[in-house]
Amino acid sequence: MEESLHLRGLAGYGNETMYPTASPTEQESFLKYEWWQYFIIPWVAGIVGYVTNVLSLEMMFYPVEFFGIEILRIPTEPWGLIGWQGVVPTKAKKMASVCFDLMTEKLLNVKEIFGRLNPDKFSAVMEDGVLLMMDDIINDVAEEFMGDAWNNLPKEIRNDIVVTAEGDANEFLAGFMADLQNHCDDVMDLKAMSIRAVTENKRLLIKMFQECGDKEFTFIRNSGFYFGFLFGIGQMCLFFFYDKAWVLPAAGFIVGWFTNFVALKIIFKPIEPVNICGYQLQGIFLKRQKEVSEIYARVLCTEIVHIKAMFDDIFVGPLSGNFYAMLRAHTLVFTDKMTAELKPLAIAAMGAEQFAAMKEAIAQKVMDELPNIIDQCYEYATEALGIEAELRTKMMALSCAEFEGVLHPAFEEDEILLIIVGAVLGAIVGVLQIFTIFQL
Repeated sequence: MEESLHLRGLAGYGNETMYPTASPTEQESFLKYEWWQYFIIPWVAGIVGYVTNVLSLEMMFYPVEFFGIEILRIPTEPWGLIGWQGVVPTKAKKMASVCFDLMTEKLLNVKEIFGRLNPDKFSAVMEDGVLLMMDDIINDVAEEFMGDAWNNLPKEIRNDIVVTAEGDANEFLAGFMADLQNHCDDVMDLKAMSIRAVTENKRLLIKMFQECGDKEFTFIRNSGFYFGFLFGIGQMCLFFFYDKAWVLPAAGFIVGWFTNFVALKIIFKPIEPVNICGYQLQGIFLKRQKEVSEIYARVLCTEIVHIKAMFDDIFVGPLSGNFYAMLRAHTLVFTDKMTAELKPLAIAAMGAEQFAAMKEAIAQKVMDELPNIIDQCYEYATEALGIEAELRTKMMALSCAEFEGVLHPAFEEDEILLIIVGAVLGAIVGVLQIFTIFQL
């Protein structure tokens, strides 16, 4: 019996030595941190992904003008040593050039569009304004050059001269419009006009990109959280087994990089539809070609390529000299016909030299006053040209590769810089996690 007790004691000693019983504290020691500290990692990564994507989008468009101190800054770059300007407003001229190349080369033929105006209809809708304009011009010029001789003419004769001028004006306007249609490329550069508009008012280009890409921008914001959360699960697993201090900043950098990178790529890639296991895969922007075409045409024709902008460019743009030379030639012919009845009286009253000066004065006043009444044709011209419908229809017919050029310039410029910003912010948040949550 003593031997048996002795053996049992040895057995017990041996079991305690070889297989020690773990205390409750020791059983939980494989979790170096609290469970919620690990659990929170994917959520932080999701928030980081969302915030970095939102910030990247904001930095793409804002601020419109450079904010900061322009030290060591290249004017064509958004960044400075101290400060930032949105990528789109910084590169407005270059981006607009790419976008409006598409418009003028693939979508709109200016000569063809202006050919839709009917010269006779144009002169008819301008008739009321021209009547008032000619009445004022003839009376003002005649009183300036003929003085009493004009005022002493019977009212019937003066009215007859004005009525004759007004009748000739319709023919003058119809002939001038026909000539303008044939030489529209000499008096207006649609691409240059559009680039100048968005360069002078950068918010127009921002509005065009934002409205066309509204759903894509929403996707980028939301996908930042989804992709960030998925990457965060991997980050959590890595930190669980390898809890070195540098893991969180490194993983945060990777999360920030990939959430921006993947979101940007999914928008435009693949360009052409690819069938994978019965599912058609294509860039989400390219799938919306019909919808975006309608938005693009509406925004462009409302804000940039509208009738008023076109005539303003014709009147005061870089090619306005050609327009006024053409207008002067037609106006002088018109003035000759208009003053034919008045010529004998006028020459007798003032001499041939003064009469020639009077004709020049009439021609100059017609050129000065015509821009002030041109708005009377806007409604007719907008309907006749049908630019919005033309843009919409032709955009829908573009190939996928051509259609990509509508929005991609906004992302393509300094895309890598925006991705790096996301990565750096992710790394910073990783560092904050180390000191706040894990207190390493």
